[in-house]
Amino acid sequence: MKQSITLDRVTRFVGLGFLTSIKDLFTGKLGKEDFKGILRKVVVPFASVLLFLGLWHLGAKSLYNTEAEFKIEKALNDQGPAAADAMRECIASGDVSCQPNTLPSPAKVWESFQSLLRDHNIIAADKEAFIEKTAALNEKRIAEGKDPITYTGRPSFVDQIFRSLKTVFAGFLLALVIAVPLGIFIGLSPTLKSSFNWFIQIFKPVSPVVWYLLVFMIVKTVLIDSNEDSSFTISFISVGLCSMWATLVNTAMGVSSVDKDYINVAKVLKLGPFQKIFKVVLPSSLPLIFTGLKITLSVAWMVLIAIELLAQSPGLGLFVWEEFQNGANDSNAKIIVAMFVIGIIGFLLDRLMLTIQNTVSFDKTDAI
Repeated sequence: MKQSITLDRVTRFVGLGFLTSIKDLFTGKLGKEDFKGILRKVVVPFASVLLFLGLWHLGAKSLYNTEAEFKIEKALNDQGPAAADAMRECIASGDVSCQPNTLPSPAKVWESFQSLLRDHNIIAADKEAFIEKTAALNEKRIAEGKDPITYTGRPSFVDQIFRSLKTVFAGFLLALVIAVPLGIFIGLSPTLKSSFNWFIQIFKPVSPVVWYLLVFMIVKTVLIDSNEDSSFTISFISVGLCSMWATLVNTAMGVSSVDKDYINVAKVLKLGPFQKIFKVVLPSSLPLIFTGLKITLSVAWMVLIAIELLAQSPGLGLFVWEEFQNGANDSNAKIIVAMFVIGIIGFLLDRLMLTIQNTVSFDKTDAI
């Protein structure tokens, strides 16, 4: 009976059951526990969002007024009362040439977000038109063994988001390919563990900027005769080397802490080295390995912004830097848009790794 009541409460918050709970709330039929559940899961988060937006709006307005007063005061001191009045009227009119350039309000950030989407639609339409115009010519060039003509226009904000995702996943895969096998070998051998420990401890805390410079030195020499843009290669290798350490350490720790009973059973069954790794060691180490991979992906996404900026590689990092350098009236709002996008994508990447971990995890007793 108690279990059925609990299931009923759970289903009330899923699909149409949630609407039923809202209906019960207004008709007075909602139970006390269900009411608390709605408060905790719906009302409180919504109220916290409103509080955040309210504080943000008030803070932005206060900073706007402070800078506006400073501009008026400066005009008064430098050029006299007439200039101060002219500056006051200009600010009140909303003219972008004299507006204070400070923390934007939530409304301005939303306007900039919509502006970036409109800009993306325009660029996408131009790109599609270019492809249609050059389709016949490119077919002829390809038939003659020549390179096709490609679109070289500026990327939109959405294009740069996908470029950053491409870079971070390439770096993540590089980190996975390096860290997991190396971590397995280190975890299986105490000798290798002691041999590599100094290497890990020294290079793990190295700054992304230093990794970028090291990779730049190597890649620019390796690709010295290449006509291709090396910024993407430099970016994803730097991201991979910066972020692989959590996976390396966790993999080695997970492998070295595998229950000795499992190892003994593998010996009794006379499993070969690779069978032992894939049937015993890896399944038992998966929880720690995925913990390392989650950290690696998070670190990769964080360092990506700085590395894209340094490498001048198209992406969110370069977008933020260009808007900061631009200094236009809406640049600050666009930077805030990028900040929210970076945070939301980082959260979604973490949820993705958690979902994959839950999908592939299983009871350790199934390892053999």
